[in-house]
This record gives sequence, structure tokens and C-alpha cells, in this order.
Amino acid sequence: MNSVTLMGRLTADPELKHTNNDTAVTSFSIAVDRPMSKEKVADFINVVAWRKTAEFIAKYFHKGSMIALQGYLQTRRYEDKDGNKRTAYDVVANNVEFCGGKNENGNSSSSRSASANKPVDEGVDSNSVESDDDLPF
Repeated sequence: MNSVTLMGRLTADPELKHTNNDTAVTSFSIAVDRPMSKEKVADFINVVAWRKTAEFIAKYFHKGSMIALQGYLQTRRYEDKDGNKRTAYDVVANNVEFCGGKNENGNSSSSRSASANKPVDEGVDSNSVESDDDLPF
């Protein structure tokens, strides 16, 4: 099983790019507080997101934003400029969400999320979803 769940703050503004096939992608890092540490210590985790998830992140997140994400760990092998073999580790984000706080308009931002498995429909108000009492199960 390869599953990663993280919550942290973006260390820089994410930059949206497109591949030659016009697929949206963004790479960024997040500072994640290390658990159970007597001192405040953060790990800096590299993250990559694709397609609608990348577009969502680039549109709504900026340096210092708190983000929660789910995804998986991916390794890349490459050769550096000196010919040394290296391995890089990235988290590929499939699902992302805001983590509390308020956006610039003063509205709660905790209800918006994006998933690589489903497109974000900006025309739907997530606060207007039926209550659990209205569901048939």
C-alpha cells in the first residue's frame, strides 16, 4: 500500500505549467511539522499535482496557505551534473483541501476541495448539499 496524508503550509506560490500535451501540472513544497517533537521542527516535502488538482492549487493556494492532501509517494531516479546517480522523492497529490482559516473575502475556505478523480465544479455551492437526513441510506 502506498498512501500519504499530509497537512502543512506552502513554502512558495505554486506555479501552474503545462506539458507538451497541454496537461496541467504544478510542483511545490510544504512545511510539515514533525509530530512528537519537543522542539518545533518541520520537514519540507516536495509535492506534485496534475490536471484539475494542479489547476485548483494554482488558483486558490499561495505561499503560507495551509493545505491538507492525500496522495502517494513516487520516486524518480536521475543523474546529476557530475554523473552521480540520485533518487528524488515526491508526493503525488490526488486530493487537496483547505485547512480552516478564512480566505481574502472573509468566507470560510474549509469546504472547497479538489480531486484528481473528479473535476472541480465551481458552479456548485458545497454548502447547499442536502443534509444526511435527506440521503436514502
